[in-house]
Amino acid sequence: STVSVNLAASLAKQGLKVGLMDADIYGPSVAMMMGIGHGDRPEVLEEKVLPIEKHGVQCISIAFLLSEANTPVIWRGPMVGKIIKQLLQDDVNWGKLDVMVIDLPPGTGDAQLTLVQSVPITGSVVVTTPQKLAAMDATRGIEMFTQLQVPVMGIVENMSKFIAPDGQAFDLFPRDGIEEVEKRYNVPTLGSVPIQPSVANQGDAGTPEVVAN
Repeated sequence: STVSVNLAASLAKQGLKVGLMDADIYGPSVAMMMGIGHGDRPEVLEEKVLPIEKHGVQCISIAFLLSEANTPVIWRGPMVGKIIKQLLQDDVNWGKLDVMVIDLPPGTGDAQLTLVQSVPITGSVVVTTPQKLAAMDATRGIEMFTQLQVPVMGIVENMSKFIAPDGQAFDLFPRDGIEEVEKRYNVPTLGSVPIQPSVANQGDAGTPEVVAN
């Protein structure tokens, strides 16, 4: 979610018309990270929901429709697939966009399959921490997208380093896992997100790091 939110906000700052869809139905966090309050409800025009705009990004999340911020979503897979199709196509008027960023949950489940079966996907970005254990999960995502003929554009290395107050950078995890994935699948690392208090603090405050700093 951190990568999705900051990527969407970055693209919007470049002057693009950007949509951000929260497809992590069980744990929606885009609303909080974009600073959209629980009481904010999207408008409805001609039986279509209009995304809420924040930081120049058109946003949709199931969190907008829950009765309470901590309401759990307890749905079986087919219901998740149905909701994703509704948010993506059937019930939301996205307008004309240059790019849509879709925040997916971890794993290779119903959200990913529904998405790929519903619309043509330009490409996927796999987010992982550098060590082998996390990279194993990343390889499953790469394998899934490859089998579904969705190009894997690259990897984003999350929590890559710790940046101390004096600016020094320290590796917290061994990097051999992500290096193995790069070689095995011939995919590049697009960028690295350090462990830095401001990234977490700005996410909690509802202002993406790329907007705040």
